[in-house]
Amino acid sequence: MRGLIVLAGIVPLVAGCGTGTTSADENAAAVDYRPPTVTSRLDFGGSIERRFHRLDKNGDDRLVRDELPPWLRGGFDRYDTDGNGSLSSDEWGKLMLDRFDRMDANKDGTVTSKERDAARAAARAARAAAGN
Repeated sequence: MRGLIVLAGIVPLVAGCGTGTTSADENAAAVDYRPPTVTSRLDFGGSIERRFHRLDKNGDDRLVRDELPPWLRGGFDRYDTDGNGSLSSDEWGKLMLDRFDRMDANKDGTVTSKERDAARAAARAARAAAGN
């Protein structure tokens, strides 16, 4: 009798589990899923120095044009304020905070994933129009 009661409780649980299969479209959507994000200017500022040191391949505490990703090289001369052909940590920080401020479309001190994606799309379109 006791076994019958336990069995009666387990059968509905197993039946409710379903087959556990997903379609290929659902799997593809799960792989491409990026959760929405919100980055504050303070959080972004905290990552600036880490990015600087990650890009500084030769460890001389200066970034030369070749150490920058191609999409950042266009603004190099504008931020090389001392004209020495490299960016110091302070010059790099100014470049990155200006970039953050351009992405912050509604000027609320945060960049959402929508604002970031829109800024990236606009930058890609501008590069394509310029032939880069």
